[in-house]
Amino acid sequence: MMPEDSPLDSALIRLDEAARHLNVDADVIEKLKYPRETTKVRLMIRMDDGSRKSFLAWRCRYDDTRGPTKGGIRFHPDATAEEVEMLAFWMTFKCAVMNLPYGGGKGAVQVDPRQLSKAELERLSRSYIQAFSRIIGPDRDIPAPDVYTNSMIMGWMADEYSQIVGEGSPAVITGKPLALGGSVGRGDATARGGYYLVRHLAKELGLSGKLRIAIQGFGNAGQHIASLLAGDGHSIVAVSDSGGAVYAPDGLDLDTLVATKNNNQSVVHTAGQNGHQAIAADELVGVDCDVLVPAALENMIHKHNAHTVKARLVLELANGPVTPEADEILAERNVVVLPDILANAGGVTVSYFEWVQNKQGYYWELGEIHTKLRSIMEREGRAIWELSVSRGVTPRTAAYVHALSRLAEAIEAHGTQSYFDS
Repeated sequence: MMPEDSPLDSALIRLDEAARHLNVDADVIEKLKYPRETTKVRLMIRMDDGSRKSFLAWRCRYDDTRGPTKGGIRFHPDATAEEVEMLAFWMTFKCAVMNLPYGGGKGAVQVDPRQLSKAELERLSRSYIQAFSRIIGPDRDIPAPDVYTNSMIMGWMADEYSQIVGEGSPAVITGKPLALGGSVGRGDATARGGYYLVRHLAKELGLSGKLRIAIQGFGNAGQHIASLLAGDGHSIVAVSDSGGAVYAPDGLDLDTLVATKNNNQSVVHTAGQNGHQAIAADELVGVDCDVLVPAALENMIHKHNAHTVKARLVLELANGPVTPEADEILAERNVVVLPDILANAGGVTVSYFEWVQNKQGYYWELGEIHTKLRSIMEREGRAIWELSVSRGVTPRTAAYVHALSRLAEAIEAHGTQSYFDS
């Protein structure tokens, strides 16, 4: 019986595809095939009832050729070392796509944070930093929030690191509360980056007039992209979360949806109000719309449902929401996918701005953050679109080619086999 491919093996398909379109040295591929280091620990914390409980945790620094590694920490019951390495690989390419001076990293704790009290959550967060304080650092590895982590958790982590090293070190972590050195504009940065990208490429994508948008995942990114697109007069026709989905062909009431989420309820609780109809969560991928925005977890569009997609454009605000098999199906059906390593890179870009501001001790206004973000999204989006057209490849392959060319240049600058042979 053949062993199943690991999540990282699946991600490396993108690397192999990009390498076919570039003349890169074998040294480059050898370096990018494997993570530089993955550390696994067990975090032991005291629970509120006096017992002690342990949790598996990881931190992966995938590649640091272009700078310190950068990437979020997720708290999730299904987290695995293989998933962390895959996400760190994607971060390596995402930072190269945006031309940020970073490599890729990622971290996780195998825990359901919803089962912890707030005090237990703080102890777990601080325990993570105690375990990994020798691995992270403002010039070595810079964490950020991810699934089920937030600015409060980042504030605890940055504080713990500062206590360990004996000095204030806000640049060690991004996504912090504003009062602790966070950046304005970080909250909606992932969605805003995707929004700027779609607006900039609208003509090339054949998008005009009032668009119908379906959003899978109504958390931070999903809510912000809904608000930004609705602000331009577009109609949000369907949204989903872990509890189900709602649909309204004439447009959902966003205020009602957001109020429901703020009340810690699923969007399905709005069914029957303002024309909202409940549908199964897995039906959302196939609803009648112009733009489908996967903003939840990995592998949400796969070979079994890709043929149901009616949208002309898929905007990946989640990491890895479309499997390689689904990619092929969508390409055959002329559905354009703006890939995660470009479309959701607004988050890491504004995290970079936060790091720069922390390093210099000077903070920018919101307008300046938005201007800088829009400029980078448009510049890299345009370069990838033109590469896609000129090479006759999908935007995803073009994005990986774009990133790989930058990574190869940095790796080859240290010398390759041909250099040493000569």
